[in-house]
Amino acid sequence: MAQTKILITIKTYPTLSEKYDELVCTAGFREDGSWIRIYPVPFRKLDYEKQYRKWQWIEADIIKNTKDFRPESYRFADIDKAFSLGERIGTENGWNERKSIALKNVHTDMEHLIAEAKDQTKGTSLATLKPKVITDFVWEEVEREWDKKKIEAIRYNQNDLFRQEAEKLFQIARKVPYEFSYKFTTDDGKERKLMIEDWELGQLYWNCLKRANGDESIACRKVKQKFFDEFVTKKDLHFFMGTTKKFHYIGQNPFIIIGAFYPPKIESQLSLF
Repeated sequence: MAQTKILITIKTYPTLSEKYDELVCTAGFREDGSWIRIYPVPFRKLDYEKQYRKWQWIEADIIKNTKDFRPESYRFADIDKAFSLGERIGTENGWNERKSIALKNVHTDMEHLIAEAKDQTKGTSLATLKPKVITDFVWEEVEREWDKKKIEAIRYNQNDLFRQEAEKLFQIARKVPYEFSYKFTTDDGKERKLMIEDWELGQLYWNCLKRANGDESIACRKVKQKFFDEFVTKKDLHFFMGTTKKFHYIGQNPFIIIGAFYPPKIESQLSLF
């Protein structure tokens, strides 16, 4: 089987699955610039030397995920042998190398992107979107704990001989008790509010909460300072978009924001002559 070279650009915050345990959805670009999703991935259970970083190339044995109709969805052929880690692309020269890959095909109209997703000849489920105006970044409180049924299912799915030892060694990721969303418009003129499921954001929340001595309101405001005050004013912010499988064809808007791409703004300079 020929290996596929993939630049990892997205890692969502861990979620729980009754069938597969704790999972992370990862996605990125092939060398030709086309999108690819790899799911499911028990990322935090991978050996440390296999835990790829964002903006790192991997070479992987992948096969189509036949349980997912979305055209970009694949899975590792064998999670223990499937891939090797390559070089990581840095942010030199204004993120030029990252931009040359991530910005090959940029959508500016959310309505058109949704139409592409619903078109069964295309079924687009991953995309880069450049919002026209970002109006706000908000949060709302959600369930604070994972679904108990899922946790129990995970425990009983473990091999009985190793279950107790595995539970000692591995702790399920803490559930972020807030849902963070951007409000924005695109060329279609409609203001939308879409949640962002990015590992980077989730980890930032926990770091801010620790520095705020457990004050959640301060932690949320600190997250906004990063993802809105800084990214919107100082960065050329793009969204990495992904559909949810459940709502891909039936949801009015099946997309959520699964990653933020924020190269520095290029300031235009007026000639002095």
